[in-house]
Amino acid sequence: MTTTGTEGIEDGQEGQAKADTASEARSKAELQAGLEAILMVADQPVQTDQVARALEISPARADSLIQDLARSYGQEGRGFQLKMTSQGWQLSSRQEFESVVSAFVTDGQTARLSQAALEALAIIAYKQPVTRAQVAAIRGVNSDGVIRSLSVRGLIREQGEDEESHAALLVTSGLFLDKMGIRTVGELPSLAPFLPVSARDVAEEAGLA
Repeated sequence: MTTTGTEGIEDGQEGQAKADTASEARSKAELQAGLEAILMVADQPVQTDQVARALEISPARADSLIQDLARSYGQEGRGFQLKMTSQGWQLSSRQEFESVVSAFVTDGQTARLSQAALEALAIIAYKQPVTRAQVAAIRGVNSDGVIRSLSVRGLIREQGEDEESHAALLVTSGLFLDKMGIRTVGELPSLAPFLPVSARDVAEEAGLA
């Protein structure tokens, strides 16, 4: 049987419609799992349209998915929440558990900082003011956890926001200066003497040496 031009167009439109429907028809559980994966690796608040593009669904469905997930966390009494900030959606510990989180993070304050925390602190100290995303980019890994730890310990703080991304800017605190035995960050020693020759150029380019 010969297919006419009109029938060919209709078949193509029908095929595209089926593909769109298949994308939208993915189970809610599957999409929520994908959303949670996105939120776990995001180093800054996530916008609804970003979720829509990543999951290949409509912005309206993405918004509904986020709202449902946030509501389910609240109903289940989880220790964390999905909340809307001025820059987008973000996972965070619930306010009522602030004392528990603080106790955990500050337990053994005299203990030495982890390698990851030291890396993040050095980046903030030498590059300040700097955003969480910039710290993560330099380290090559999500740094929200160690940044939160440094903040709870009182070694860093937020000061203003980036003009372009509107993300919070991180700087070292007065306590950090006290711990280092200096009065200003200008007294921090150069990193160059402590780096192997092959790494010095990289550090200088990043403005860390």
